Amino acid sequence: QVQLVESGGGLVQTGGSLRLSCAASIRTFSVYAMGWFRQAPGKEREFVATINWSGDITYYADSVKARFTISRDNAKNMVYLEMNSLKPEDTAVYYCAADRIGGTRREWTFWGQGTQVTVSS
Repeated sequence: QVQLVESGGGLVQTGGSLRLSCAASIRTFSVYAMGWFRQAPGKEREFVATINWSGDITYYADSVKARFTISRDNAKNMVYLEMNSLKPEDTAVYYCAADRIGGTRREWTFWGQGTQVTVSS
């Protein structure tokens, strides 16, 4: 059974940083693309960042490009999202996701329970 568990969310001031982590219990973790999505109150879930199975290809939403960095450690079955220069509009529940194909679409196979990120102005 696949399980994704996010951690690292919290309250931070504008301009601050947070590092989200996602622990994946997937036997074949290294063949999955991993991604981060977020959902703000009253809004649809949106794509944030994705990384391919080997970790050498990443892609970001324009809204977070140059501020967020996604990475993975296949030896530890972990994926990370380093978030810098945070803005109030980054406030959302952040979800870790896994999928064989990946991409910016929302229909990924496996999802975590989410972790709240709140950026105060």
